[in-house]
Amino acid sequence: MRDPNMTNYAPNRVPGVTPDERFEVTSRNTPCDGGGGALGHPLIWLRIEGEEITCPYCSRTFHLAAGAGEDNHH
Repeated sequence: MRDPNMTNYAPNRVPGVTPDERFEVTSRNTPCDGGGGALGHPLIWLRIEGEEITCPYCSRTFHLAAGAGEDNHH
């Protein structure tokens, strides 16, 4: 679900529009394939710049866990 407040290629979460499916992750780089095997979408890697990012394909939201995400290596 696209919205007018896009950050790079992934939209921000929109309350009441984006599904409430939210995953807590411990790395700023996180993969998303939409789940559901063949019913998902192509595997993409999302980069969390702030506290969370929403997948542009399936609208799953990935939230960075407190104290996590200082993975500054390549």
